[in-house]
Amino acid sequence: MTEQHGTAWRVFHGVGSAPVGGGPALPEAPPWRTFAGGPAQPLPDCDDSRATRRRLGDDQDLVHLRQEDIDIVNAALLLRRPLLVTGPPGVGKSSLAYLIARELGLGRVLQWGIVSRTALKEGLYAYDAIGRAQAIAAWRAGADPDAGEQAPRMGDFVTLGPLGTALLPYEQPRVLLIDELDKSDIDLPNDLLHVLEDGSYDIPELKRSSQDEISVFTDDPGARTTVERGLVECRAFPVVVITSNGEREFPLAFRRRCLPLELRLPSRERLLSIVASHLRGSEDVVGELVDDFERRVQDGGTHSVDQLLNAVLLVTTGGFQADADGRKLVEMLLRDLSKGR
Repeated sequence: MTEQHGTAWRVFHGVGSAPVGGGPALPEAPPWRTFAGGPAQPLPDCDDSRATRRRLGDDQDLVHLRQEDIDIVNAALLLRRPLLVTGPPGVGKSSLAYLIARELGLGRVLQWGIVSRTALKEGLYAYDAIGRAQAIAAWRAGADPDAGEQAPRMGDFVTLGPLGTALLPYEQPRVLLIDELDKSDIDLPNDLLHVLEDGSYDIPELKRSSQDEISVFTDDPGARTTVERGLVECRAFPVVVITSNGEREFPLAFRRRCLPLELRLPSRERLLSIVASHLRGSEDVVGELVDDFERRVQDGGTHSVDQLLNAVLLVTTGGFQADADGRKLVEMLLRDLSKGR
């Protein structure tokens, strides 16, 4: 058995600790999931620590995943396949992308939130044709023939979206979160499937340009990249985390190319760990609220972990009174979400 097919393929352990001196090397991609985009680009230097801390809290004691969940994540990393993550609200589906990015040292998470009107092109790129036409008209009206002023550049009006940025030829994979895909139009999963399968896409507006190389904006704040001949192709296939609340079924062809991961509400020990990673408070008070939360879940209610965090923050805030009115507030925060109120 080679090292790649031994324990070395488990590079993700779900501990949430940021790597020291760079993340671990990912296992080699299978031959059918290799891509030849170039020239290779380093990961952008974007500080995503605040967004990550909001999602995950502190580093210590951050172990919320079961071993089987961790194995599925590692399988997706090895096979270069998207993760299709399902589970109850607030269980940490979106946070998984941030956990992977922080532990593997893969930088800022690219997030694409899906709504019913979202189209594939919005995730790939946006071209402001009207803005460019107005800029050219203004330039023509005020240009000094003797000053040699250049016309507005096309690339200044093209911005790659989260998906389009993730497919740039980075030396290391970016982490892309496609959030709540089940809210999309019926055609989007199949449209998305082809792009993720090919690892590339065209920008027709740039392909028609006489310039071979055009500098455009990316989804990262203030960042630009060069697109050659209107084609973007990845080099390291991105780590794609797709979340779904189970509101619809996806096409078979789409599901076949994703690895399914169903997250469950954490155990009592893991709930205590989650609370400790975000908040500090009396162990007795926190323990009582965790027990109350668990009872509600076991009684068949629909609850999310952020409800527990909100309740803990409330009761551990100075001046909070655990009287009748205080208890009503706690009951409101821990209400059954399936009741519609």
